[in-house]
Amino acid sequence: MTPPRTQQIPVVVLAGFLGSGKTTLLNHLLRNRAGTRIGVIVNDFGSIEIDAMTVAGQVGSTVSLGNGCLCCAVDASELDTFLETLTRPSARLDLIVIEASGLAEPQELVRMLLASENPHILYGGLVEVVDAAEFDGVRERHPEIDRHLAVADLVVLNKTDRVGEAERERLRATVAELSGPAAVISAVQGRIDPELLFDPALRPDGEEKIRQLTFEDLLREEAGDDHAGHLHAAYESVDFTSDVPLDPRRFIAFLDSRPEGLYRIKGFADFGAGDRDNRYALHAVGRFLRFVPQPWARGEQRLTQLVLIGAGIDAEALRAGLTACHAEPGPETPDAETERAMWGVLRYVQQEPELEDVQQEPEPEDVQQEPGPEDVREEAAAEA
Repeated sequence: MTPPRTQQIPVVVLAGFLGSGKTTLLNHLLRNRAGTRIGVIVNDFGSIEIDAMTVAGQVGSTVSLGNGCLCCAVDASELDTFLETLTRPSARLDLIVIEASGLAEPQELVRMLLASENPHILYGGLVEVVDAAEFDGVRERHPEIDRHLAVADLVVLNKTDRVGEAERERLRATVAELSGPAAVISAVQGRIDPELLFDPALRPDGEEKIRQLTFEDLLREEAGDDHAGHLHAAYESVDFTSDVPLDPRRFIAFLDSRPEGLYRIKGFADFGAGDRDNRYALHAVGRFLRFVPQPWARGEQRLTQLVLIGAGIDAEALRAGLTACHAEPGPETPDAETERAMWGVLRYVQQEPELEDVQQEPEPEDVQQEPGPEDVREEAAAEA
């Protein structure tokens, strides 16, 4: 039986050139976090940390890294030092956001997170904020924005109220072409639905009932239900539940070919004879993919339960694609073919540090390890 695993905290990188609206978007998330505890690493360029002042007091824990660009000032081990502060149990955080300097190289931040040795974090995606009104000028002055968009998981086309409809569609098409499979969301004043980036935290009854009315409560009452509905209109959520186990090879092929605009996939997969002892928790954001095996509870109904979130996605096509991943009826015990197919899943399972002393099965010599998320991102950046 697989030992219990420590809950990992997603870390989202929020990037974009100067003036794109990153801090506005971050403040929107903090005001509409629905009980979720968010820790923020603010990376200002310059000695006066304006952004840190803007978010101060609105978040559970804040670490400011002023007077320089985070990706240039620290290496992966030093970033771990800051992350260690925010992942202490006493902080009780559900999400960490790194607001990058407007002059940062976001792919370097992503690389540092993927190389982090902190077992308590999980990469939560690169969100690139683009100023619709200034995009052409910014691109002319900073052609590297094409490279940044190429490695983004989610692009927020911000300030769309400042351009006409025809111009907005032109910009959206250009950004979508540059960002490839990334989801592109239009926004005004950084107002996107927080559930695009994180799931609302479920708190013990006593913790949420016995508290003072917060600023976010007042904002939510003032905005009303129409505001929340407007934010949801920018994307679609697709549910998939099945009591038929998935074929691991077919499912990995589905994930490898997931369509443009599909930003997040979360839930649990049942691989039947591939692993009778465990279900596999799935965390996918953009090009990043991670499976975590979890023991089935005694008497638990064995289901695959997935939620897919994106913009401009075809819900019926996604459900049909997942249905096509159903495994054919077969023996209760895995055969050699099923075991080989499971290696496609297992290569996305991260070994927990506390399990290092557990004897592991050797990897078959005839199975070649495929590129990980770091390689995929570097190739995307090189091609941009």
